[in-house]
Amino acid sequence: MIMIRSLLLLVSFILSGMIYSQTTVTMTLPTVTLMDIEPTGNFTLNFTPPTEAGNALGNPTPNTSKWVNYTSAIAPGGLTRKITASVNKVIAGVNIRLQAAAASGAGGGTLGTSAGQVTLTTTPVTIISGIGGAYTGNGANNGHNLTISLTTNTYANLIAQANTAIVIVYTITE
Repeated sequence: MIMIRSLLLLVSFILSGMIYSQTTVTMTLPTVTLMDIEPTGNFTLNFTPPTEAGNALGNPTPNTSKWVNYTSAIAPGGLTRKITASVNKVIAGVNIRLQAAAASGAGGGTLGTSAGQVTLTTTPVTIISGIGGAYTGNGANNGHNLTISLTTNTYANLIAQANTAIVIVYTITE
């Protein structure tokens, strides 16, 4: 009787090995930090001169054609990411303002949060924070739409300028 039980137990183990099997899968999920501005290319913002003496300059219509796209996969225990923006130079008497809208489009994950409208200087300022494991989708109409505008701040500092190029630098960091 003990022999039959032992034999049945042995057959049971052999059959279970044939019915159930295991395999080990090794995977790698890399740390990823990618960001770009879409579509590529430059744009122009021009103040409008007044047509009547005593009137102020007219501010340019804000540009809303640019989008921030990013992909982020954070290392274990890593910090969330942020995107900063700065300009290569400031123009006396002029504020260069930027606002990132809430994320929209085809993305997913822990998308970042806009800091609202900021005034750009040569020192980087956060425009989007709290980016976790996420992707925004690629191209225009995906990610965070950017509104870039110019306003006068101190008329006493204004100096007429033509074709002054300003470079906005965007950086994604932890």
